[in-house]
Amino acid sequence: MFVGVDFALCLNLAMKLLPSICVLCLAPLASCEEKKTEAPPMSEKTLFPGKERAAAAAATVRPALERDLSAVGLRFGDPVFIRVFKDEQRLEFFVQNKATGKFDLFRTYVIAAASGKPGPKLEEGDWQVPEGFYFVPPEAMNPNSQFHLSFNIGYPNAFDQALGRTGSAIMVHGNCVSIGCLAMTDAKIEEIYTLCDAAHHGGQAFFRVHVFPFRMSVEKMKTAAGFEWEEFWKNLREGYDLFGKTHVPPEVSVEGGRYRFN
Repeated sequence: MFVGVDFALCLNLAMKLLPSICVLCLAPLASCEEKKTEAPPMSEKTLFPGKERAAAAAATVRPALERDLSAVGLRFGDPVFIRVFKDEQRLEFFVQNKATGKFDLFRTYVIAAASGKPGPKLEEGDWQVPEGFYFVPPEAMNPNSQFHLSFNIGYPNAFDQALGRTGSAIMVHGNCVSIGCLAMTDAKIEEIYTLCDAAHHGGQAFFRVHVFPFRMSVEKMKTAAGFEWEEFWKNLREGYDLFGKTHVPPEVSVEGGRYRFN
């Protein structure tokens, strides 16, 4: 139900930003990976505009979110979980059903923009969206984002670091222009950010973000046969299948250059 609206918004914005985008693409380290720069500690006054933005977004979207959650037996502020499918350009948003302990699909969002190709992120500036198992604590939430609201998915994780992969600040954010991150449009990130922030405030120490190259069905895996990343994707599929069986995100660790699941 979002596609038509997003297309119009993105087309209009792309026409306005085309010169800037072209310049960005020519830059040696062009990326929407929001760069960290050294700066003095920020005061409460400095932080307030971002807090105000997040609060205004929550005030706008919370009533409808609470209504829609209640309609399917879910509650605002309960634990959340996110899955991303790069090829299908979809972000699935799950909320834990306190009656069952399982995570129920609440929304499926169309990703407005993402760059790269199938396969993991390997190094800073390669414009790739990572693939793997990530988590987001409260300090990774960024209401001061240049892309309206955002959160850092936590790349590189322990697996990426063990393989020497580089890069930082890979975000899920607003707007609909992105290189290396996941742009969701401002309207969608307001919902996503508000639900995630509420889960943190509700006691969830971190929420998980699982990023896959595609929906890891038997048919899709057959098409990956012989591909450079086939073995890596088979490892990702173990976590994908576990969630499919239990509807609870698995505990993930790293051992011997592979993801391990409990």
